[in-house]
Amino acid sequence: MKTSDLITIDPEILGGAPVFKGTRVPLKTLFEYLENDYSVEEFLECFPSVSRDLVRQVLERSEQALLSPAA
Repeated sequence: MKTSDLITIDPEILGGAPVFKGTRVPLKTLFEYLENDYSVEEFLECFPSVSRDLVRQVLERSEQALLSPAA
């Protein structure tokens, strides 16, 4: 799955901030929730337009990007 299947970056949506595909929910919000000790479940309750699968895929992609060796 391509990153463009997970997120949207469009200057017309929240000034170009990366958002979950098909929503106006910034990816940054997920990471802020997790940094502040909220669970994914709590995030999903607050942002029902974001699916659990989409969150899982974004977190997996983030993990891969952070843990893959530098090219």
